[in-house]
Amino acid sequence: MQTRVLGRSGITVSALGMGCWAIGGPFWRGETPVGWGDVNDEESRRSLERALDLGVTFFDTADVYGCGHSERIVGEVLAGLRNDVVIATKFGNVFDEQTKRITGFSAEPAFIRNACEASLRRLNTDYIDLYQFHKGDYDLDRADEVVETLERLVEEGKIRAYGWSTDDPERARAFARGENCAAIQQRLNIFEGSEETLALCEAENLASINRGPLAMGLLTGKFNPESTLPANDVRRDWDFRSGPQAKRLRMLEELREVLTAGGRTLAQGALGWLWARSEVTVPIPGFKTVAQVEENAGALAFDPLSDTQMADIEELVSSTNDAR
Repeated sequence: MQTRVLGRSGITVSALGMGCWAIGGPFWRGETPVGWGDVNDEESRRSLERALDLGVTFFDTADVYGCGHSERIVGEVLAGLRNDVVIATKFGNVFDEQTKRITGFSAEPAFIRNACEASLRRLNTDYIDLYQFHKGDYDLDRADEVVETLERLVEEGKIRAYGWSTDDPERARAFARGENCAAIQQRLNIFEGSEETLALCEAENLASINRGPLAMGLLTGKFNPESTLPANDVRRDWDFRSGPQAKRLRMLEELREVLTAGGRTLAQGALGWLWARSEVTVPIPGFKTVAQVEENAGALAFDPLSDTQMADIEELVSSTNDAR
């Protein structure tokens, strides 16, 4: 079983985490859906239990996923296993649990404290292992105030460590000054990601928690030019015939042979790429079914991609980009 350490916290986790956005179910920002479509709670529970069976110990959610629903499901399944798992959640969004609507945002100290208490209740726990700021473009000049509040929560035993979900290296650097900052959650996969933010994580001894490690499903190979997505899915406007998604589908075909070498699936190859990319990466692929959990966790049976495979992928991605 591969493991990783969450930066300065010293907390050891499975090298793969479970991203729990999708199991929150539908929710909206105004009239815009920001969930992953309909969800079956029983399947979600079985999926989390299967992840535990397969050795996954790290579970990443957010208070806003399903407007509290994801945290409640995670809290139900992990009850009684608290010493065996590591739970990460996020704060910053103001939302209505009944209407499933995001209504605003706040990073005021009192709001952060109230949000933390609410997450503790939904997660059925006395502490949060990793508490992450969920506003990637928040005013950099006010970041120190957020850090100060999080440091107080560490002192009080409410959280063990904290981080920022942001792709911006300057914002990551601001949080890195905090003694108990342990991680930066960044978008990172074969197609996209900030090299500078990853380098900062390496230099500052922070975990790079990778959201979108499978490019929101594109790297699984389940889409084709005829694919469509439901109206309540955050990806509903994706066009697989033209534009960025179509380009990435074509690129994926170029990468297929390298990624699936040695018996891996495409998804497992993409996760292996992340582990080979850096020793601080912890990918958190999403899931809605037991089968997805089994495939993703199956990547743990393989080593990270080899130097040769990494070089081949870099060459293929570069040549494909140059050609288009």
